[in-house]
Amino acid sequence: MSQQRTPLIAGNWKMNGRLEDGAERAEDLAGRMQAKGGGGFQMLLCPPATLLTAVGAAIADSGIFLGAQDCHFNDSGAHTGDISAAMLADLGCSHVIVGHSERRADHGENDALVNAKAAAAIAAGLIAIVCVGETEAQRDAGETNQVVAGQARGSVPDGANAGNLVIAYEPVWAIGTGRTPTAAEVQAVHAMIRATMAGITNDQTAAGCRILYGGSVKPGNAAELLSLADVDGGLVGGASLSADDFWAIATAAG
Repeated sequence: MSQQRTPLIAGNWKMNGRLEDGAERAEDLAGRMQAKGGGGFQMLLCPPATLLTAVGAAIADSGIFLGAQDCHFNDSGAHTGDISAAMLADLGCSHVIVGHSERRADHGENDALVNAKAAAAIAAGLIAIVCVGETEAQRDAGETNQVVAGQARGSVPDGANAGNLVIAYEPVWAIGTGRTPTAAEVQAVHAMIRATMAGITNDQTAAGCRILYGGSVKPGNAAELLSLADVDGGLVGGASLSADDFWAIATAAG
């Protein structure tokens, strides 16, 4: 981590949670944040859309940010089942995840679509968390840098800067598997992403943009991962469904 970039610990709850347990988890974390008194890191919760209002109420005035897991690239229109970035902002969201590997795989999302969603998020005043990452086959073929850099170039929209963009590197083969790259491998990819961002945007944006690591982040490996020079936080999946585990990961950042 760099002292100039405040770590962001984001919890992606994915398609998990009901009103009761979701609100209870959020209230638990809100209480811990209030007791801590801020500083050291920022915390973000990204529950499923059905829980955004309840979680938003539970974390109000706690310093925890509210985010969504996806958005449409249009502000409104005939898009049954979709939610626009403007609607998310109206609910009190400050962030939205776009281009998660599960969206890319399950819904066929490509870089151009992710770019459009990120642009819509930024236009609505949200911070876009753009996800990139390689599959196991691509990794084994030695294509990690090529694939990840290509996704970043294709997915980061014009007008992105360190204030409205976060990059999340999630090696697809490590998500939910319990497997993680070595610390050296994680740092190398993050450094490559930062260098790529300098070419996409500029040196100032690249230096200030936060790059999160995701992929089986847990209390046991959080301190090592979050200590790396170009790792500025985590996008946490399964471990974010436990308030104790998620808090342990967050406090490992500061």
